[in-house]
Amino acid sequence: MYSILLDSSNTSLTVGIAKDNVLLDCTSYEAWQSQSEHMIPELDALLNKYGVEKSEIKDVAVAIGPGSYTGVRIAITIAKTIAAALGVQIYAISSLRCQKDGKNPSICVINARSGRSYFGVFEDEKVLVDDCIYTNDKVIEYIKDHPEYSICGDAKYLGYEGKKTNIAQGLLDLKQISKPLDNALALKPVYMKD
Repeated sequence: MYSILLDSSNTSLTVGIAKDNVLLDCTSYEAWQSQSEHMIPELDALLNKYGVEKSEIKDVAVAIGPGSYTGVRIAITIAKTIAAALGVQIYAISSLRCQKDGKNPSICVINARSGRSYFGVFEDEKVLVDDCIYTNDKVIEYIKDHPEYSICGDAKYLGYEGKKTNIAQGLLDLKQISKPLDNALALKPVYMKD
């Protein structure tokens, strides 16, 4: 059985497909303000490439935020539509956590604009700092205090080169340690801006 993996929470678009919890393929690229135009065609292309029938799809893992207000909603809307149409489960995954560097301690960031960052810290399956908003100065201080941690995400706005991880693999890994939602249609995006 197949899993669909979706993320449009930041400036990039990620669409992946896994079979029996093994990532088969993914597409990931910068698509700022055009994720809504590209996500479904990219998903169709992957499903066609592997000859996946709708009846073979068992679940969807989707990044639910924090991140871009519109971006987060795009992947969630597509995931909910798939769940409703096919009667499959949804796994709701943190947009920050799916960026982590495997089992390594990872500082994960997304630019929240206005001098702030969406921020979370993870190590293997542990959450060291829950998803939150920090000022960029506080994030830089945390990075300096933890030089052995990987910095994940597009951290150029902070003056760092963030490690680019495979978001689709991150979604798949976290799906395997998560529980599906009881009510997929009640899924709401995670917004943190005030």
